[in-house]
Amino acid sequence: MEPKDRKTPHINVDYFEDLTGDLSGPTQEAQQEIGARIREMREERNISLEELAKQTGFDVDFLARIESNEVQPQLGTVLRLSKALDSAFGRLLAGAGDKPFSITRRHERKAVSRTTSAKGQKKLYSYSSLAPEVSGRHMEPLIVRLEENPDEETSMHEGEEFIFVLEGTVLLKIGDERFELEPGDSAYYLSSQPHLVAAEESSATILAVLYEG
Repeated sequence: MEPKDRKTPHINVDYFEDLTGDLSGPTQEAQQEIGARIREMREERNISLEELAKQTGFDVDFLARIESNEVQPQLGTVLRLSKALDSAFGRLLAGAGDKPFSITRRHERKAVSRTTSAKGQKKLYSYSSLAPEVSGRHMEPLIVRLEENPDEETSMHEGEEFIFVLEGTVLLKIGDERFELEPGDSAYYLSSQPHLVAAEESSATILAVLYEG
């Protein structure tokens, strides 16, 4: 049993901040890529928006707005679309890789993309892929800059997720349980459960690893 006066180990937050790099400005090209990839793969498979809506449970209008870049889809949405389109999640997210391994230097990270609420009116988080060159990958490691999500829009999809907090305070909601995570804290959960990951206040940065399952 731990003594009551044991102090929490000091965490050098500045060290974690140095790891994250700059996630402040996604390029217009990076934002357009996901919508274009989704449309391209849907057309390759001769699937209509109506058919894709039936397979995923998303509205036709919502899917059309994703393809036209009016809405930047959340990662869980991209994963569900990748399943419906019989495509690797990583290919939709960061493009098809062609290497057996990846060494990603800080200044060589894949261009940042952002994601918005379902109505496209609020940015929820921005992310940068850490291993876009690996072919046939089933895990997707990301650096994610979270924003507040006052509407607490939850996500639910197949797969598993691991997150490690680098900066700020993170609100993690899994089902009916709520947790506040600080720098150095981590969580692993099945993403088939309704879940929410957001900044508790202002913004926060995490390392996230998503597994398709």
